[in-house]
Amino acid sequence: MQTIWLTGAEWLAVLRIGLGLWWLESWRHKDKKGWFERGTGIAWAKSIADEHRWGFVRGGFTTVVAPRPKLMAYVVVYAELALGLGLTVGLLTPVALVGGAAPQPALPRPDDPRLG
Repeated sequence: MQTIWLTGAEWLAVLRIGLGLWWLESWRHKDKKGWFERGTGIAWAKSIADEHRWGFVRGGFTTVVAPRPKLMAYVVVYAELALGLGLTVGLLTPVALVGGAAPQPALPRPDDPRLG
């Protein structure tokens, strides 16, 4: 497929790298001290899960995340780094894409008032 300036495959590479840089920026600006020492990230995730419209999100949080908040804070923060690096440099790209897409149904809707 030929498009303006780049081929279809080249545009997909640009999109992949851009998405990887977005994940890296998410990791870079994250308040890691807050996440690791004060538990702010997991507390925010709990508020989202408690009010989520899908019961499996609430149940999954209660079963998987709530019993081990410190470990899950590290998992979330370093998963963002791994996703960003994987997508940006093209290392294990399919794994990174699946890993990045998996938690998306648990995210709040764009009209959620807590998003500001």
